[in-house]
Amino acid sequence: MDAEDSVTLGGNIELAGFKELDGGSAVILKKIIGSYARRFSEICEKLELLKLQMKRIHEREKSEKYELHGFVIDNGKHYTASVADANLFFALDKVLKKLENEIGEK
Repeated sequence: MDAEDSVTLGGNIELAGFKELDGGSAVILKKIIGSYARRFSEICEKLELLKLQMKRIHEREKSEKYELHGFVIDNGKHYTASVADANLFFALDKVLKKLENEIGEK
């Protein structure tokens, strides 16, 4: 991922690979990410970074998959999760839910 493909939301949320999404999808994604970010800030000791990286895989007409990698730094501790799904919103929800579960198990 190059630096131009990276977007920062707020102070500690970084998105990579999401630039090519249409406006409507981007709004929905930001709402989902925002609600999880609030949850993370509640359950984390000190949320330093939430980074999400999206990559399209198996790209074919009307049949693509999205691979999402999530990364959280909480007070120096690192948590990671990854998911692949044909539905971008499901993939996003799954990867953030995995991160939430990992953080909750600390």
